Amino acid sequence: MTEATKAGLREHLRAGRFVMTAEIVPPLSADPDHLLARARPLRGLADAVNVTDGAGARAQLGALSAAAILARDGIEPILQITCRDRNRIALQGDLLGAAASGIRNLLILTGDDPKAGDQPDAKPVFDLDSRALIETAEMMRASGALPSGRRIEGGNLDFFIGAADMPIDPPAGWQPKSLAAKVAAGARFAQTQFCMDAGVVRRYIGRLADDGLTEKIAMLIGVTPLRSAKSARWMVQNLHGTIIPDAAIAALEAAGDPVETGRRICVDLIRELADIRGVAGIHVMAPADQAGLAAFLKDARQALPRARQT
Repeated sequence: MTEATKAGLREHLRAGRFVMTAEIVPPLSADPDHLLARARPLRGLADAVNVTDGAGARAQLGALSAAAILARDGIEPILQITCRDRNRIALQGDLLGAAASGIRNLLILTGDDPKAGDQPDAKPVFDLDSRALIETAEMMRASGALPSGRRIEGGNLDFFIGAADMPIDPPAGWQPKSLAAKVAAGARFAQTQFCMDAGVVRRYIGRLADDGLTEKIAMLIGVTPLRSAKSARWMVQNLHGTIIPDAAIAALEAAGDPVETGRRICVDLIRELADIRGVAGIHVMAPADQAGLAAFLKDARQALPRARQT
């Protein structure tokens, strides 16, 4: 791990560094080396690495175990933890387990409906929603107690709590009520759904700034190196809240090498995002090209304005 990454995600954000996080899906494997083969190439390129929690409502190596393996290997993890599969008792136990494993960064999510996965008869739990789980994690962090009032031995937990968000092109009179509620509950960073339109981001972040939210939560915009016009259309149609401009899809359609064109579109977008006041960084998701994620992050870092690299 480089000196730049030792400071940690929270410290980088506080220092105003343009942060890059990335996401990996843990393997369907009990061998830690299979997980580390995906994560180690990102060392020194991603400021922190998300491990998904049953993404797509499909079983994989458990996110808590996967995040603990990364932490032991010197890779700063962001533990995704969903409300779908566990009641509040189990979730509180997992939060204690995260702290015991040296995991500070949490991304708290609702979780995909089991009907979307490969075991559609699985029973969803959803005892808490994401805002309530953020409140629980914040209570454990700030007061060293469970919601029941039971004290945690050793005191407060050093969590850095994140939430999901979905940029929109805000209409007149729109209020960011959902994000504001998550901030009030204790979220201090947000990773967003794919938004490949710098204009939408600029207007959305401007609206958050009007409400003072950009001073309270670090916004990491979700991006992806697009691979084809077909996949871009599929994302827009099937991944709720995804924003990809028609011009980008047309460029992919006309490209002789759509993969290279998609990478260029994403790198150019990242360069634009780095110039938007209130954008703290990006979150790169490339589920169809995990092997190429490290090379893409390297290209993206080199494209950043020097002032945002340190």
